[in-house]
Parts: sequence; structure tokens; C-alpha cells
Amino acid sequence: MANAKYKLRREDLVQVIAGKDRGKQGKILKIDREKGRVIVSGINMVKKAMKKRSQTDRGGIVEVEAPLHISNVMIVCKKCNKPVRAGYKIVDGQTKRVCRKCGEVL
Repeated sequence: MANAKYKLRREDLVQVIAGKDRGKQGKILKIDREKGRVIVSGINMVKKAMKKRSQTDRGGIVEVEAPLHISNVMIVCKKCNKPVRAGYKIVDGQTKRVCRKCGEVL
């Protein structure tokens, strides 16, 4: 899946549709296009042992977001307030992502 095209971008509000965090919403922090995974803020938290890096840095066990597969999240429409599929429409000469349910620009 070398650099696949996805309809999701950073800072999009998404909802998890499958897995242990199903139903939770959060913003996309990072998209890994090579592996087809996304990191969503506050979702899929795992405990990780971190080494002390500096004098002020505290090591120990910290909770960090683990990547989710991109198929397990859906973009949330601001108007519908539900997870929806995104489509494309040309608005004012620019290609925009739109909600497939209500036609609102995402």
C-alpha cells in the first residue's frame, strides 16, 4: 500500500467503529500512509515502558496512543454529528470533501 490515498487528514474528528474503543471520538494526530494506520488522540491507549532521557525527564510506565487501522475509523460530520462516508464535490473550482448524507463540506 505504497502511499495510498485516504479521505482522512490530520486534525479531522473521527469516531472508532470497531475494536475496544468503539464509539469513542477523537482528532487524528498522525496518518501512516505506508501501513494504512492512524493515531487518534485519547484512543487505543497502551502502557509503554519509557527510558529516562535526561535529568528532568521522568522514566517509567507511561500511557501512549497506539495506531489503529484506518478502516476502523470514520469521519464525523459537523452537521449530522454522526460518522459518515466522505465524498468529493467541486465547489468554487476547488475539490472539497463532502458528507455523503447531508452534503455538508467536511
